Amino acid sequence: MLQLERRPQPSVHWRWGSPLLALAITVGVGMVLFAALGKDPLAGLRVFFWEPVRDLRALSELLLKATPLLLIALGLAIGFRSNVWNIGAEGQFVLGAVCASGVALALQGAAWATWPVVLLAGTLGGLAWACITAWLRDRFNANEILVSLMLVYVAVQLLHYLVYGPWKDPLGFNFPQTQRFDAAAQVPRLVPGLRVHLGLVLALLAALATWVFLFRTRAGFAQQVGGLAPLAARYAGFSARAALWLAMGVTGALAGLAGALEVAGPVGQLTPHVPVGYGFAAIIVAFVGRLHPAGIVGAALLMSMFYLGGELAQSRLGLPKSITGVFQGLLLFALLGCDTLIQYRIRWRRA
Repeated sequence: MLQLERRPQPSVHWRWGSPLLALAITVGVGMVLFAALGKDPLAGLRVFFWEPVRDLRALSELLLKATPLLLIALGLAIGFRSNVWNIGAEGQFVLGAVCASGVALALQGAAWATWPVVLLAGTLGGLAWACITAWLRDRFNANEILVSLMLVYVAVQLLHYLVYGPWKDPLGFNFPQTQRFDAAAQVPRLVPGLRVHLGLVLALLAALATWVFLFRTRAGFAQQVGGLAPLAARYAGFSARAALWLAMGVTGALAGLAGALEVAGPVGQLTPHVPVGYGFAAIIVAFVGRLHPAGIVGAALLMSMFYLGGELAQSRLGLPKSITGVFQGLLLFALLGCDTLIQYRIRWRRA
């Protein structure tokens, strides 16, 4: 019979091989799922893994979807390495979009490029929303998982109040949305005719900065020691409070920047459909990428494929919208199962 035998030390090879095996399992289960739904499994795989990269326009959309996932996951990786569990990045994303929209609307008609100010406002909005969780954890020892998660729903309700109320476009045929932002408030595109914008460059620079911070600075070392061995960090004089505030602040700022890029980029206005789950999907991205900036870049592209593939599966195969969440969940559960191989090996023993 099969038994799990604990390894003398964690396997380095399986640490990076586990996500690949999890992806293979996800693909296999996905093919079975397509067949059970009466769809051609190969056609299903084609819309998920070929259509998003088949031409330049498709690649542009892939990179566009990957940008917010990458930004949020980088912040989450710093927090998770510090043992700070911010699950409410979706709320910080929404607040970033709200604050960026407020500034964009206030600066309508400006004769100068206002998009840097719009992005700064979104970054500060996400930072402020994350600081609420950090303060409650620091001051009252509140659980940051519950607090950050509950604040997501507060942020969404605030968004709905604004787009259905004071910020609703009076010329928008009663749709719950703001006015379109001026061109000066929208993020410049990298390639004319394609939607991918400057946010991609900012996300890649953030990945580089995260790598430098985690592996080349004393502050990054302190963050990781605090997560792995809190007693050792305290003995070394590293501040747990500073680690908490830094982890929450960086995550909130990057999530807020992602929200600002969403409304000032492809959307061009604030709508109630801005929260699409990037903050929750980025948790999977962070863990599939092994909390490492390089791995997170690849994981963000993979998760972006799932988003685009889900949209194409709806229009071409007649599958429900939830197919995207199904693939995300399959990948997460497969990863959790495959991660067992890091600490254990499978042995066959006679009964």
